[in-house]
Amino acid sequence: MPRRSLWKGSFVDAFLMGLKNRKDLLSNKKVWSRRSSILPEFLNSTIRIYNGRTFIRCKITEDKVGHKFGEFALTRKRRPWGTPKGKKCSPCTRKIDALAFYVFGCVDVLEEVVIINLEC
Repeated sequence: MPRRSLWKGSFVDAFLMGLKNRKDLLSNKKVWSRRSSILPEFLNSTIRIYNGRTFIRCKITEDKVGHKFGEFALTRKRRPWGTPKGKKCSPCTRKIDALAFYVFGCVDVLEEVVIINLEC
């Protein structure tokens, strides 16, 4: 994916540029501009990012500077692989998925092995 040219700089919405120097106004502010970059001036402030349906609360840390606001407000619900759309997954499967995600960072690694060995 091509990067924005360096001479232009990173994109920040005009609304956010106005709040850049006034941190007290930025705290707990609603942000609709998911395409705007996070600037160092936004550090240690909590904002609410719109994901298309609700606002997701997000605290800006040093690691998030340079990324886009939209990266931290997911727009889709996570549904475990293999679960039909209309059917809810069992509580046992949800616990296993949460454990696998916590330990390995992904569900696919443990999903088949643990479900076969654990029977609820």
